Amino acid sequence: MPNQENTARLLPDVAVHAQPHLAGALDWVGMADIQVPVLFDAGDGQVQRSSARVGAFVNLSRPDKRGIHMSRLYLQVEQALSTQTLDASMLHALLRGFLDSHKDLSDRACLSIQFEHLVRRPALKSANSGWRAYPVCIEASLTSDEFLLEFGTEVVYSSTCPASAALSRQLIQDQFASDFDAGQPLGHAAVLAWLGSERGIVATPHAQRSVARLRIRLVPGADFHLIGLIDRVEHALGTPVQTAVKREDEQAFALANGGNLMFCEDAARRIQKALDADAALGDFHVRVEHQESLHPHDAVAYASKGVEGGYGSTP
Repeated sequence: MPNQENTARLLPDVAVHAQPHLAGALDWVGMADIQVPVLFDAGDGQVQRSSARVGAFVNLSRPDKRGIHMSRLYLQVEQALSTQTLDASMLHALLRGFLDSHKDLSDRACLSIQFEHLVRRPALKSANSGWRAYPVCIEASLTSDEFLLEFGTEVVYSSTCPASAALSRQLIQDQFASDFDAGQPLGHAAVLAWLGSERGIVATPHAQRSVARLRIRLVPGADFHLIGLIDRVEHALGTPVQTAVKREDEQAFALANGGNLMFCEDAARRIQKALDADAALGDFHVRVEHQESLHPHDAVAYASKGVEGGYGSTP
């Protein structure tokens, strides 16, 4: 029986054999959808373990080499992400490890991580609370000594159309004029009763579930503060979707919608203003999508910080 050392020496490795007729450098080579746990602190000091999908890539700069060492990438991803909390320094070190293990093949490395992070959100009025799962996408790249780090998430909210609200108010006025003779005196009790009846709300503005998709580029030295980012955006919009809802919460949500009428342009500008005030954000890209109940298509707006050489707003 051959010993283990001899057996390993006999295993073929066809990747080392060049194919001159297919020589050429490749932009990226690696693996997508690696399944691995990640440890993430969203900014509240609570490290949460989540199931992630990871992409790990390096370029293949040597035209004469057939392939990279994918197992090296996988083992580094598994070891780092399953044991260390995600932060900028850890991701930088991981990408540096990619390049160090491919010294003769690569000079660029990139990494993408996608998972969901659970955040407990309080109800608007009642003492209840519930969980919201916010998607997180982290992208990091290293070229020579240039390290770029971005992360993204989504905020789901309700948007009530200002034009539809104005048209609904006009119809309510028309109904009031029809139900009450202009020449007759009005009593407080009669008007109050009318306002509480179905005739007092003959039309309602259309509203819809809407999504703000955020992509953030951090300044050097900044780290992930997902909850702070979500709080700023949800506060700017005023109508984030809710979790646990009692009647008093639903009424408060209706009040919030009435006080935050917005087109998609309004929503994009609200978010833009809120993110512009954060010095930790080197750049950002926002895509606002109002999934209309009036139309079979969506209303969409884009916004960015507008820094030179940064994100554009092309759809």
